[in-house]
Amino acid sequence: DVDALVGAYYDEVPNSNIPEQRVIFGTSGHRGSALKTSFNEAHIVAITQAIAEYRKKAGVTGPLYIGRDTHALSEPAQKTAIEVLVANGVHVRVDSRGDFVPTPVVSQAILTHNRAADGTQRFSGDGLADGIVVTPSHNPPTDGGFKYDPVTGGPAPAEVTNAIAARANELLDNYKSVKRVPFEEAIKSDLVEGFDYREHYVSDLANVIDFDVIRSSGVRLGIDPLGGASVNYWPLMNEKYGLNIGVVRPEVDPTWRFMTIDHDGKIRMDPSSPYAMKGLVDQLNAGAWDKYDLIGGTDPDADRHGIVCPNWGVMNPNHYIAVCVEYLFGGARP
Repeated sequence: DVDALVGAYYDEVPNSNIPEQRVIFGTSGHRGSALKTSFNEAHIVAITQAIAEYRKKAGVTGPLYIGRDTHALSEPAQKTAIEVLVANGVHVRVDSRGDFVPTPVVSQAILTHNRAADGTQRFSGDGLADGIVVTPSHNPPTDGGFKYDPVTGGPAPAEVTNAIAARANELLDNYKSVKRVPFEEAIKSDLVEGFDYREHYVSDLANVIDFDVIRSSGVRLGIDPLGGASVNYWPLMNEKYGLNIGVVRPEVDPTWRFMTIDHDGKIRMDPSSPYAMKGLVDQLNAGAWDKYDLIGGTDPDADRHGIVCPNWGVMNPNHYIAVCVEYLFGGARP
């Protein structure tokens, strides 16, 4: 029930004396569920305020790039974050299309912003950018997540997340005292700027990928976004580079009712899991392989991938990368 989930985000208030309801950062971010009072408006207000204070102390004076995935809690959490960021005078860059934004896309935006004129990366100095990605990654539909990316563009190290979490927990019980600007006012503020993440990212891919080789090979590629944030990026790649990547199961549904359950009975959008990918494999084995030579999959924030091959099924993505590296360095040829 998406409405009940989003309602709980606003209605349920955590108690910092209950460990499960406190802010706890995992892989650079806080994750939880509004239904368990572990990912609610109070958490996002407190975390965002802590991030605003951290970036000020760290001397981060450039824009903050923010994006969200397709989980039901991601949009309300992003709105909450923007309210707090604007109240703190932070320049925020949001997707100009109102679209979903994958984690690697936010990272790329930060890195290109922070790149010096000679092409080297700057990690100190004026005007540097950082970012927030609102995503619980491949975790169940009831979950929400909130990740901070510092000026390096990657996951925040433990010393940063520990400081942010500690400050957020200090603010949690009195989160209503944190200054905010109502969203409808904040989004129209001069501090909020639209940024075409999709065009910026897809255009930059030509600097690291030889699309001529892919195009001339004739390989028939498919991608299953698993209802995630990458869904609208593949058509632009096709258009810009003359590719013909087929998007399998392009639907976006915050319940993810089209997914098969994972090994533990939960819905989990993990493209490296044979259980989660069973629906796709069944569809391919029923005849869809006639269209493709290779299928890739991405999780909801597109920082995790999976590979599906004919007569094999789901391949361990690390094994696939190892084979590719060996090939590129002159190893075994088919």
